[in-house]
Amino acid sequence: MEITTGNILLIGSALLILSILASKTAGRAGIPVLLLFLGVGMLAGSDGLGKISFDDPGLAQFLGVISLTYILFSGGLDTKWKSIKPVLGPGLVLSTVGVVLTAASVGAFAHLVGGFTWMEGFLLGAIVSSTDAAAVFSILRSKSIGLKGNLRPLLELESGSNDPMAYFLTIGMTSMLTVEGFSFADLVPEFFKQMIIGGLGGFLLGKGIVSLINRINLEYEGLYPVLMLGLVVLVYTLVDLMGGNGFLAVYIAAITMSHARMLHNKSLIRFFDGIAWLMQIVMFITLGLLVYPTQVIPVIGLGFIIAMFLMFVARPLGVWVSLSFFKFTNRKKAFISWVGLRGAVPIVFATFPLLAGVEKSGLIFNVVFFIVLTSVALQATTISYVARLLHLAVPEGLKRRSLLDIELSDDFKNALVEVNLPEYSGVDGVKLLDLDFPKTCLIVLINRNSKYITPNGATELKSGDKLMIMINSEDEELAVKQALMLK
Repeated sequence: MEITTGNILLIGSALLILSILASKTAGRAGIPVLLLFLGVGMLAGSDGLGKISFDDPGLAQFLGVISLTYILFSGGLDTKWKSIKPVLGPGLVLSTVGVVLTAASVGAFAHLVGGFTWMEGFLLGAIVSSTDAAAVFSILRSKSIGLKGNLRPLLELESGSNDPMAYFLTIGMTSMLTVEGFSFADLVPEFFKQMIIGGLGGFLLGKGIVSLINRINLEYEGLYPVLMLGLVVLVYTLVDLMGGNGFLAVYIAAITMSHARMLHNKSLIRFFDGIAWLMQIVMFITLGLLVYPTQVIPVIGLGFIIAMFLMFVARPLGVWVSLSFFKFTNRKKAFISWVGLRGAVPIVFATFPLLAGVEKSGLIFNVVFFIVLTSVALQATTISYVARLLHLAVPEGLKRRSLLDIELSDDFKNALVEVNLPEYSGVDGVKLLDLDFPKTCLIVLINRNSKYITPNGATELKSGDKLMIMINSEDEELAVKQALMLK
């Protein structure tokens, strides 16, 4: 079946609906959802039952970049600074040094066993060197997995921040293979340029977006997510045009926004969580359509050997060396090594040498695809088991289960206090967002003239309001009264 203007909407909607409905059954059967999405694409492809002819790496790459941009933004927006601050050092080392060590070791192994040149081997290593943000976010944030200590924020920080390094290495190695005169010496200044502009640009643009959202005062609340959709792409493209790393900029901007006081923050998190799932489905189905299973079968042996080396040698090597500077037990290092999930991102990155005309790009693409299949099938299905085996899983009885977890999982408090605002209050007309409240306190309900109001950041206080406030300590109660100008 050929993709035409007339049937693309029908095909796309059918694949999307089929994937979501099938994911319910797949989850019960223990099949990773991400693997299912890939499988739907492969079955619908020209070698599958659907016979849909799709052979456009350029379009697949474009959709992959857009999807990854929104996935990284969603992950960053739902990441709390206070949770990643304790693991910032090890997370950044894993996402830089760990990626380079993984790429180098896989590259050397691919050269020795796969018949690749040194440069082609390192290109393959660069493509599969990072953990996949989409896979890690979706699996670790499953309610069935509880991890002790700071393991989850560390793994999420690493997966969100190591894609820029892998992207840089992939583009760099592709350039060395295709651009005459381009050498390793050219990579060093380019690396610092991309990371500095990407990090600084993301931070500044994130601050600017917070200011815009808090001040723009749109008439319809539903327009805020629409506005944010455009702003996310704007962050990526502006930084990319300035020579920075757009992926890093988007992730940093999202974390900056999450740390700030921003209107409609929770509704935006929910909205982009849905967008991230949509992007994952689109990305995996598109890449499943792009691959030809008949071309993957001949490289199964080579792909399996490299996949095993990546999972049991290269990834642990990068983790052990990177975390040798920090206090992590061997059990934690072993678990971090196992959560080195590869997903759609390496497949997207594999399209860059394909489009650049690298000699063995077809072989590299098919090997990468099989490595991803192996990683998702083996690692994603055993994360919970490995966590229990290493005694790093939170016992079921200790997992928090509360109605408050639905919306307030990061703001769970020990006490609710009622505060009455006097007549002619000093905060009359002040927006909640502008109050100098402790970050861990939350106004959950306002009683105004015997009517209950569910507040948000734009809600203005009025004299005589009765506020129901969630606090964590007596010190916070005092800080709350000071913020409300009460004695």
